[in-house]
Amino acid sequence: MAESPPPPKTLDARTNAIRPDLAAAHLAGRVTAERYVAGRRRGVVAASAPLRRRPAADAPLDTEALHGEAVVVYEEKHDFAWGQLERDGYVGYLPTAALGEPVTPTHRVCVLRTHAYPGPSIKLPPRMAISFGANVVVVRRDGNFAVAADGAHYWLRHLAAIETVEPDFVATAERFVGAPYLWGGRTSEGIDCSGLAQTALRAAGIEAPRDSDLQERNLGAVVEGGALRRGDLVFWRGHVGILCDPSTLLHANGFHMLVVKESFAAAKARIVVNGGGEVTAIKRIV
Repeated sequence: MAESPPPPKTLDARTNAIRPDLAAAHLAGRVTAERYVAGRRRGVVAASAPLRRRPAADAPLDTEALHGEAVVVYEEKHDFAWGQLERDGYVGYLPTAALGEPVTPTHRVCVLRTHAYPGPSIKLPPRMAISFGANVVVVRRDGNFAVAADGAHYWLRHLAAIETVEPDFVATAERFVGAPYLWGGRTSEGIDCSGLAQTALRAAGIEAPRDSDLQERNLGAVVEGGALRRGDLVFWRGHVGILCDPSTLLHANGFHMLVVKESFAAAKARIVVNGGGEVTAIKRIV
C-alpha cells in the first residue's frame, strides 16, 4: 500500500499573509481563507511606520518599516493597513497615514539619523528625521543638499547610493552603541537585538530575517569548536548578539535597555541567572 503524503507544512504567519478571513492570492491552494487578495504595493512616507500585531495603537510592536520602504497591502480598514513588508516579508498592521505611493529609491541614509529640511538651509525647521537604512529618491543636488522627489532636502554626505555596501557589519552595528532598547525597534531612536543584527547585515548586502529564531535557523553555519571570531552571531532563546572579538559581545538588550558592548562571559552568566538559558548556537556568516 502506498504511503500517505506528509501533511502540509504549516506556514509561519509572521512571514506569510494569512488570516482565517483573508490571505494573499499567491497562497491560494496552500492555505484556507474566506477570500484571497492580490494586494496593492504602497510605500512608507512617514519617518518610520510601526508594524503591530493587531490594528490598534496600543498593540505590541513587532517591527518597523523605514521611510521609503515598500509594503504590499491586502486590506485597509479603520486607519490601519494589513500588509507584508517587501524587505523581510514580515506581516502585520501599519497606520494608513504612514503610507503613500511606492518609490524606486536611489539613495539610503548612511548615518544614524538625518533631518529632512524643507529647503537648502540647516536653520530651517526640519520636517522629520529618518534613520540609518531609510530610503530616498534623489532627483537633484542643491549645494550641500540632496533634493528628494518629495522636495525634502537632506545633507548630501548623510546619503549613500542605494547599491553601496558596508562590508564590516560589526562596525555598522557598533555605531548604534548607546541607542535605547525598544522591542520591535529598527531605528536609532530604539532598536532590539534582532533588529540590530538585521540592520547591520543588510547594510553589508546580507538579507536577514527579522526575528532571532529565524536568524538562528537561516543565517550562516554553526561554529563547532575552534576559535570564535569577530562577526560571529551568538544566539540564546529569543536573543541574539554579535561578537566584536572573541571576548566582547555587542547587543541590544533589556538588562541595560541600551545597545552595549560588554564581556561575553559576563553576559552569558547573567543571561543564565536571569532565566534566559544557555547559548543555543553560535553561527558564522560565510
